[in-house]
Amino acid sequence: MNVANTQIQMRKGLLEFCVLHIISRGEVYTSDLIEELTQAQMIVVEGTLYPLLNRLKSASLVEYRWVESESGPPRKYYSITEEGKSFLSTLSNTWDSLVNSTLLITSKN
Repeated sequence: MNVANTQIQMRKGLLEFCVLHIISRGEVYTSDLIEELTQAQMIVVEGTLYPLLNRLKSASLVEYRWVESESGPPRKYYSITEEGKSFLSTLSNTWDSLVNSTLLITSKN
């Protein structure tokens, strides 16, 4: 088995949760999302973010608004919907449970 592939799959599994969490803090521009995710080493290729944002939008979990820019094309600013907040709350509960379960298993020698 290739450990790098497993690590990538683990990150991919958490990416949606992390993106929703970032957006839940307030309206955010895509490059800000990319910057935070890159700093946290959650994404390696920024091209993975755009399809995810489209899926979240299609599922009515996030929405965006266009803002005109004086220094280039208009920008999309994302925000979380009420449905997205509820979804994120469920994911947070699941995350807490997974962390506790994983620690229970990995803490034993």
